[in-house]
Amino acid sequence: MQFETIPHPSPTPDDVRTAAIADPGFGKVFTDHMVTIDYDEDAGGWHNAQIGPRQPIPLDPAASVLHYAQEIFEGMKAYKHPDGSFALFRPEENARRFNASARRMAMPEIPEELFLEAVRLAVKTDADWMPSVEGGSLYIRPFMFASEAFLGVRPAKQYKFVVILVSSGNYFKGGVNPVRIWVSQDYVRAAPGGTGAAKTGGNYAASLVPQAEAIAHGCDQVVFLDAAEKKWVEELGGMNLFFVRRDGSVITPPLTGTILPGITRDSLIAMLREEGLEVREEPYSIAQWREEAESGELLETLACGTAAVVTPVGTVASPAGEFTIGTGGIGQMAQKMREKLTGVQNGAVEDKHGWVMRV
Repeated sequence: MQFETIPHPSPTPDDVRTAAIADPGFGKVFTDHMVTIDYDEDAGGWHNAQIGPRQPIPLDPAASVLHYAQEIFEGMKAYKHPDGSFALFRPEENARRFNASARRMAMPEIPEELFLEAVRLAVKTDADWMPSVEGGSLYIRPFMFASEAFLGVRPAKQYKFVVILVSSGNYFKGGVNPVRIWVSQDYVRAAPGGTGAAKTGGNYAASLVPQAEAIAHGCDQVVFLDAAEKKWVEELGGMNLFFVRRDGSVITPPLTGTILPGITRDSLIAMLREEGLEVREEPYSIAQWREEAESGELLETLACGTAAVVTPVGTVASPAGEFTIGTGGIGQMAQKMREKLTGVQNGAVEDKHGWVMRV
């Protein structure tokens, strides 16, 4: 499929862009362009691929996404390597997960190569927006939504796929520091048979009230327990968890349909095993978390995701009290895994797995 290029009538001036990306933070500094591709079931599927100015998207008030929430997205990053080239980290896995989400939400799959070409084109077009700050990257947000105008509970026949970019620094404002998390008692993120394994906006909307509750209790993030028994640790609002134990084992909750299959999670499993650790995907209860933290059997808890990479959990709080993981600081394994993973991503560490794709 050929992409039509639509010239930007007024791109951001160089000095304004330079000032904006000097300290971009996360999620606020958008680049000039976006990719769009349309889908129409009755018109042959995917068509009308364009790269053009980032701008509002015309949307009918009856668009299906506004009423029946058919929407999915991905989160990925582009990195600048020492030789000046740009690279993506395991983007084919993002394409596969995007299509898995599409299947769960009764949406059309997009050919993987078309997904990847859209991402590459967006990065190439706005490469000048790459920030030079430590940990800087171009955060990439591919998403798709139902655009057909109708009222009725059925899958839409028309969709729009879009890729936008954000100049990004560190996910957490204070840099890489141990996070304090709140155990949600009254809310769950997902239930068996639901959409927990899909990267769809509704899952994140459901996390906003408990996240606000966490912040009200002086915490950075909320951790969710399972829906059935409310005893098994699942994931944070946007990150997977690993429990590093004194006996050389590491436990991470299993993918049973209620947890998002994180690409950073999968990468971390491989890297931890390279360190000689036994990584087990098995249930881990909130009671076990507290007991092993207090006994010293648990050395570290790692939270991981595309935006935050690898972040240590320092304190866990709930109405029953709180407990500290290790010393409450940044543990050796968290530091080592973060450096190793970011090193592969930014080209400072050898890529032994073939995870890096040049743009």
